Amino acid sequence: MKFAGLLPTVALASTTAVATPTYQLDPIGTYNSGIFDESAAEIVAYDAATQRAFVVNANDASVDVLDISDPADPQKIAAIDVTLAGPSLGNANSVAVSGGLLAVAVERDPKQSIGLVAFYDTDSLKLLGTVPAGSLPDMLTFTPDGRYVVVANEGEPDSDYSVDPEGSITIIDLKRGVGKAKVKTADFGKFNKDKEREKLEEAGVRIFGPNATVAQDLEPEFIGIDADGKTAYVALQENNALAVVDIKRARVTKIIALGFKDHSVAGNELDASNKDDAINIQSWPVLGMYLPDAIATYTIEKGRGKGKKRKTSTYIVTANEGDSRDYDGFGEEVRIKDLEADEGKMLDPTVFPNADELVLEENLGRLKITNTLGDADNDGLIEELYAFGARSFSIWDDKGKLVWDSGSDLEWITANLIGSDFNSTNDENDSFDNRSDDKGPEPEAVAIGEIDGRIYAFIGLERVGGIMMYDITDPRAPLFVTYANNRDFSVEDVTTPAAGDLGPEGIQFIAAGDSPNGQPLIIVGNEVSGTTTIFAIKPAL
Repeated sequence: MKFAGLLPTVALASTTAVATPTYQLDPIGTYNSGIFDESAAEIVAYDAATQRAFVVNANDASVDVLDISDPADPQKIAAIDVTLAGPSLGNANSVAVSGGLLAVAVERDPKQSIGLVAFYDTDSLKLLGTVPAGSLPDMLTFTPDGRYVVVANEGEPDSDYSVDPEGSITIIDLKRGVGKAKVKTADFGKFNKDKEREKLEEAGVRIFGPNATVAQDLEPEFIGIDADGKTAYVALQENNALAVVDIKRARVTKIIALGFKDHSVAGNELDASNKDDAINIQSWPVLGMYLPDAIATYTIEKGRGKGKKRKTSTYIVTANEGDSRDYDGFGEEVRIKDLEADEGKMLDPTVFPNADELVLEENLGRLKITNTLGDADNDGLIEELYAFGARSFSIWDDKGKLVWDSGSDLEWITANLIGSDFNSTNDENDSFDNRSDDKGPEPEAVAIGEIDGRIYAFIGLERVGGIMMYDITDPRAPLFVTYANNRDFSVEDVTTPAAGDLGPEGIQFIAAGDSPNGQPLIIVGNEVSGTTTIFAIKPAL
């Protein structure tokens, strides 16, 4: 194996600033469902009062209940069958906990139908009631005070794209309890008007589904809520945008296009080929679509204003996974080398004078891009190349302005720390460089926590695996802390427990004051290995 563009003696990329003091993530306990690659461990929530973790098990359409009073020995004590909460119910998609109340987002079968939110007591596990949501409720969260549950209804189309429901955000007011909950819907109907649609498209919001209205095309994926519980920030993943929602009024106030990441700029390099048998992180004439999956928010105090009122700033952290639409009735993925054969297009020679070289498999030929962008004048000549995801996590202000991006850090760090397994896939060992042509390490999950007055982000890498920890106290100058990967790349049969954690999907931070052992922890649900692993956050030795 050769390492192009990598200095083996360098511990980290030169652009990576390292935090001091630092921490380490130690895996201390794992619950293994014994179910491989069937999404048996996804999103995780924690209840401090009962010391229980609630884990979405999509394989069984259930929520697994784990006793983690001893974090070194988590035990499954029950499973909540969500299909019993109502007729024609399918999988659970998300869980959240607040004040002894467990909220579960449940899709119907078929998933284009109206879903619901089921509420359970975290102690007795009794079903307390259900509330209707939108089509395919994919994620939910409580406001900090527990009054509202905010639900992202993705509204995915069916496989042949003949049924395409509208995306929406459900707001559930629990002021008077589950039995008397009030439900409102923040929809995107006002953006269907021609002028509104034009504004969004001109700003860079991707609206591209076949024959879709704006409301049909926008697909809410994940939600972050500001500290005062008034505003929700909703990732519209496929649309490369954020929606801003007034929670009390249940109204979408703004849709913000996230723009594109320029991989030709120093610090934004990527490895674009899985056919060169090398780590080759370098600049390429490619634009990355952020397309974030998980997002989270945090607040920084800026001192006192008039009347001694504290001024705060809200920041949004996004895991820029990247996602494409790939259905029987519509698909947008194409490899650069296949543009002419599959799309009848070719690279514009005036923009790419070295096109013949670029399309080689060892260069950009294998890289997957979208066929929905790049030929602005529709003359069959591609002027710009748009790849899926940004291979990074980003920090944005509350206006949607990019404050900071991790650039090429995630690839550089994994290249240096686990080089022989760089950009591996998550369901096979001995897969070096496998994902370089796709989305690289594929940052999927994010959680934020405070330790000793400083704020940290935990980023889950879906493909190569592991958790990145960054100090984000200063949103304009985050610092790398550590990377931990509880995966054994030497195991031949990855379906066995010996392989460790594969495919981190959800992360839950537990502050020391809420922790069963008095230490700050994270709980990680891993959808491929079906494991739920608890990490202790300890000062580095």
